[in-house]
Amino acid sequence: MSFSPITHLRHVDIAVPEYDKQVAFYGNNWGLTDVGGESNLTYFAAEGSPEQYIVRVRRADEKRLDLVSFGAADRKSVDQLADRLAGANVTLISEPDILQTPGGGYGFRFFDLEGRVLEVSADVETRTHRKIEEREAIPVRLSHVVLNSPEPEKMLAWYVKHLDLRLSDTLVHPHMGGLMWFLRCGPQHHSMAIARCPHTALNHVSFEMRGLDEYMRGSGRLIRAEVPKIWGPGRHRAGDNTFTYFHDPNGNTMEYTTELELLDEDTWHPSLYDTSEPETSDEWGTADSMNEWISKQMFNDPDKGLFQSPPV
Repeated sequence: MSFSPITHLRHVDIAVPEYDKQVAFYGNNWGLTDVGGESNLTYFAAEGSPEQYIVRVRRADEKRLDLVSFGAADRKSVDQLADRLAGANVTLISEPDILQTPGGGYGFRFFDLEGRVLEVSADVETRTHRKIEEREAIPVRLSHVVLNSPEPEKMLAWYVKHLDLRLSDTLVHPHMGGLMWFLRCGPQHHSMAIARCPHTALNHVSFEMRGLDEYMRGSGRLIRAEVPKIWGPGRHRAGDNTFTYFHDPNGNTMEYTTELELLDEDTWHPSLYDTSEPETSDEWGTADSMNEWISKQMFNDPDKGLFQSPPV
């Protein structure tokens, strides 16, 4: 039986001023599939994922994180979670109901502690997908999302308390203390993480590739296309996954990854990883050492859309 009402990460929705460039980036560079939309709104799917879409892009005057969507096992789980959150005085944006987004389903929306919009849903119609072939360097699925917070310890406690997420590992620094906390809803090492930052913002969105060869080919394709690279290729110690980080046309950080660790729930114990040790950031030693410049690239602009519900 799952320890969390959350089963997985469904999609991440962003709003951007450079809308046309963002749409072209996901379709032409990143390897996602445009599955339609409407005026000033585009949905993107991953060819290897059963989710109707894994990213939604909306045109807006200011950049913001519109929504982070999670899956639940069934309608009963959705209803139980909504009742539980309401009883704990978490602000619900909507009560559980039929969703009007592609694939339908049954779900509701609410604010997290810092005002981000979250959605939990079940019974969303699956999309016809396919096996990603060898050397096909496009994302298989959405891997995880990382959120920036000026008070990450409070955010950690909120997600553990209200969504029953579990702490997998923590990145720490001898002089600064905790820097990043990795949270899971199932066997995958993390579906989300919380990073220390001067302000509330999106840190990065990560996309799973088929394997090491596809990950490297995809990273190389973007480098050759002169998409701004922040960091990588390399392999993290926490989660044991590969990483290459790029900036999209609006300054959001996007990651290619693969081989994220799967945990044994009965035996796993969270570890503290010292970021002053170079192997913590990159076990391979192929990427530049983590430094202040790299960190600041992932700070992103402060999110001005907090406690505001985006269009459906």
